[in-house]
Amino acid sequence: MIEPSKHQPDPRTQRDAIDAGDFVSAATGARVRRLTMPDGTHWFPAVDVCKQLGHTNPQKALSDHVPGDHRDNLETLTGGYGLGIPAGREWRRDLNVISLQGLILLVGACTKPECAPFKQWVAEVIETIQREGSYTLDEAEVQPAGPGAPIAYAMPEQIADSIVRLEERNLHADEQLAVAQQKSLALQQQMVDTQQTMLETQQQMVQTQQQMVEMQRVGLVAQQAMAQAMERIANRLDALSVEHPAPSATAFETHPTTESVLADWRERLSVTADVWTVAVVIAPVLVEEGELRQPLEAIAARTGLSVQRVNDCLRLLRRHACIRPQGATEDGAPVYVLNQR
Repeated sequence: MIEPSKHQPDPRTQRDAIDAGDFVSAATGARVRRLTMPDGTHWFPAVDVCKQLGHTNPQKALSDHVPGDHRDNLETLTGGYGLGIPAGREWRRDLNVISLQGLILLVGACTKPECAPFKQWVAEVIETIQREGSYTLDEAEVQPAGPGAPIAYAMPEQIADSIVRLEERNLHADEQLAVAQQKSLALQQQMVDTQQTMLETQQQMVQTQQQMVEMQRVGLVAQQAMAQAMERIANRLDALSVEHPAPSATAFETHPTTESVLADWRERLSVTADVWTVAVVIAPVLVEEGELRQPLEAIAARTGLSVQRVNDCLRLLRRHACIRPQGATEDGAPVYVLNQR
């Protein structure tokens, strides 16, 4: 560290009359990054200052308003004091920095209304020096206690007003940020709820699909069982026809049996599996009771066919003179009897 001159105050114990951060806040209306050197001088990134003051071209602003002895690049400046580059990606080696005087010069060239109170105070300082030969800050009402304590000065009114406005703006910005964060949290919660609902819906869809697959499997098993049962019936009937040949027409007319009726029907038409299923169900009833008074729904329940398909099968048996209608029941269901030859 550079040792202070015997004729200069020791920067290690020297205290700024106005806090550099407050001073810059009053000048620019914002808090900007700052480097304080071992000799007590302050340097600021030119890009930060230009951004706050509305200078769109920092290089041009520096060349137009800041002399070379009040600006430098970060690597040269820190190298002169034997210091390292501050940590962080934004502190580049080629970063242009300006001194406090350079900052004041840029403020003087700024046309933003926010800079007017600070420039007015600077003009007041110059006018006071021209008129009285010096400018002195008023001492603060409360002074620090202790031997050798530095004198505390009251902040100029223009700077204090700028700091108050800055803090109010920061407070308002904090409130807006808090509201935005609450809205963001609420939105995130809605997204979580929506995702949960979507997940539950997907689970329900998967369960429904599984149920449909199971129903299809059960239906397929039922169809296979029905086909096997019909095949067994057909085989049994074929065996009966071999063991018991069809009776003569006279015997059929006198004493019909289930086997003789079915054998007669097989001679009259080429039946499909559905028709044969209906025939096997109604033939015993016609033989034993002499007529068929069962509703179509009952026959459909016993055969596993639809009511419409049962009706079609009965119509086919009628067309081939296997059965014939004979009135109807009280409920309106048709009554069938054997059509004997």
